[in-house]
Amino acid sequence: MGEPFVQPDQGTVAFASGLHGWGFTLTTFATILGKQLGVAPEKLQKRLWGDNFYDPDVKKWLKTDISPTTGKKLKRGFCQFVLAPIYRIIKGCLGGPEKRELLDKNIQQLGIELKAAEKALEGKDLMKCVMPKFLPLGTALLEMMVRHLPSPVQAQRYRVENLYEGPMDDECADAVRRCDPEGPLMVYISKLVPSPDQGSRFYAFGRVFSGTARTGQKVRILGPDYIPGQKSDLYVKNIQKVCVAMGRYFENMDSVPAGNTVCLVGLDQFLIKSGTVTTSEVAHNFRMMKFSVSPVVRVAVQPKNAADVPKLAEGLRKLIKTDPCVQCSIDEATGEMIVAAAGELHLEIVLDDLAKLSRVEFHQSDPVTSFRETVTERTPEACLAKSPNKHNRLWVSAEPFPEGLADAVESGGISIRTEAKELGRELSDRFGWDPLESRKIWRAVMRGARFNIADVTLHADAIHHGAGQIIPAARRVLYAAQLSARPRLMEPMYLVEIQTEDSAMGSVYSVLSMRRGHVFSSEQREGTPIYTLKAYLPVMESFGFTSALREATGGNAFPQCVFDHWQAMSGDPLDPYSTVGKAVLGVRKRKGLKAELPTAASFMDKL
Repeated sequence: MGEPFVQPDQGTVAFASGLHGWGFTLTTFATILGKQLGVAPEKLQKRLWGDNFYDPDVKKWLKTDISPTTGKKLKRGFCQFVLAPIYRIIKGCLGGPEKRELLDKNIQQLGIELKAAEKALEGKDLMKCVMPKFLPLGTALLEMMVRHLPSPVQAQRYRVENLYEGPMDDECADAVRRCDPEGPLMVYISKLVPSPDQGSRFYAFGRVFSGTARTGQKVRILGPDYIPGQKSDLYVKNIQKVCVAMGRYFENMDSVPAGNTVCLVGLDQFLIKSGTVTTSEVAHNFRMMKFSVSPVVRVAVQPKNAADVPKLAEGLRKLIKTDPCVQCSIDEATGEMIVAAAGELHLEIVLDDLAKLSRVEFHQSDPVTSFRETVTERTPEACLAKSPNKHNRLWVSAEPFPEGLADAVESGGISIRTEAKELGRELSDRFGWDPLESRKIWRAVMRGARFNIADVTLHADAIHHGAGQIIPAARRVLYAAQLSARPRLMEPMYLVEIQTEDSAMGSVYSVLSMRRGHVFSSEQREGTPIYTLKAYLPVMESFGFTSALREATGGNAFPQCVFDHWQAMSGDPLDPYSTVGKAVLGVRKRKGLKAELPTAASFMDKL
C-alpha cells in the first residue's frame, strides 16, 4: 500500500479552491522560491510547513518566532512565502483601481500574461481569471500524480491479482502484469460519458491495461455477468473510434497503448455501467469496482407533461450509464419512475443530471429510504404451497445467515459465481455450512436469509408443471417461510463524523438523539477545543440533518455522512402499532398494496 499518511511538506497535500479553479502544493512554491533564493527546492519545501520562521536580517531559518539578533516578531514560513503572495494577488484583484498598478506589477513579475479582454475585467471576475493562471490546479494535481503515484509499469505488477478474475498465469494476466503494449488488448471500462454533442451516444471511458486500442479493431465486450466459455453477456464488435479525454474535449487518436486512459466509441449500446473489452478469447473479466456508498435514498419522478414520459424514461437509461452509484427502475404496479442515490446531496446532483440528459421538466416526490427484509429465526417446520392446479407441491423453510456472511457477500469476499466446489469449501470452513448443501446455491435473494427446499412433488405430465404453475407456488411458499421465521426489517445507517467545539457538544447530542442517532466515539484534537464525534444515524432520519445541526449549534458543527451498514430495526414489522410496522405500512401505501399487514397463514396451504 505504501505510505498511508499525507503531509503538506511531503508534497502529498494540495491546497485548492474548487469554486475558482486554482490550487497549489508546497512543491509549487518551493520551486518558485528556490529559483529566487538559489536554494534547492527539496530543502526549502520542508521549511514551508510547521514551526519554521525566516529571519530576513540574517537570512536564516529559525525554530522560534522571535529573532535573537533584533528581537523582532517573525512570520511562519508558510504565512510569509505562501499565503502572503496569494493575499497580495487576491487583494489586488478585489481592491479596485487604486490597487491595479501594484497588481499589474505583481502579475508581470510572475510572468502572467493577460489578453486585452481579460485586462478589462474587474473584481471577482478578474480574480477568477488571474488566480488559475498564477496557480493552475491541473498543474498541481498532475505534479502530485507524477511524483507520488507509481507508473502503470510498476503498479500493475502488484495490482494484477486484485484487478483480474482469471488465472494469474494466462496470457492476459501476464500481459497486464507487464503493461505490455504488444500483448492482447485488455481494457476496463469504468463509466460511460455522454458525447460532447449531448446526443444519444456515449463514450466508453476506461484504462488500457495491456495491448493497444485501435480504431476499427475487432473486440470482445464482456459484461459483468460473462462466464468464460459461454456466450451470455458477450458481444463481438468493432471499435468505431479511439479518443483521449482532454478535460471536456475528446482528441481523436489512431491508437492508444497500455498504461493510458482511453475513450472508445461504438460500444455503449452493449455496456450498462462497466465491463471488459479484449481481443483474447481466453480472457476473464476485470473485477467490478466496489463503492463505499450504497443507493439508499429514493425518489419517484414524473414528467410535468404526460407526453414526455418516453423522453424521461430515455433520460433514466442514460443516467444509469453515466453514474455507477445510481439505480433507476420503473415500478410496474404504479408506473412510478424511481431514482435511487447515495444521499441527499448525491440525489440533488443526480436529478440535475437527469434534467440535462432528458431535457424534460419533472416533478419529484419527497425522498424516501430503501429497506431490506431478513429473518432472525429458523422456520419451525417447512411451509407448504400448492400450484394453482393443485397438482404440484413445494415445501420450503427459512433460516438466518451466520454472523458476517451477509457482509462478505455484499463486499464481494464471497461470490455465488465462484465454482461450486470452491464455494462449498469456503462456506464450510468460514461459516460452518454443510459443504454439500453449499454447492446447491441457486441465487442470492434477500439479505441475510437462506431458503431451503425441503421437498417437491411434481405432476408426472410436464404440461401440468410448467412455469405458470411453479412460479406462483414458489412465490407463495417463500413468503410463507419468511413470515414464519420471525421477519425483521433492516434500515441503512450512516456513519456520521462531526467536527465541533466543546461549547456545541450538548446541541450535537440533542439533535442526534432526536433522530435516533447515537455517538460511539469522541476524541479531542490535541491542543485545541475541537472534538471529533463519530455516530450512527439512520438514513431515514438524515433528511435535513445538516441544516438542523448547523442551526442548533450556530454553525459550529460540520458533519460528514457516509453509508456504513444495514441494521435491524427494533420491533415487530407485523405489528401495525410499532415504529417499524408503521414504516412497513407507509411503504405498502406508497406502492399501492393492501393496507393490512400479511400473515404466514395467508400464503400457506394444507395437505
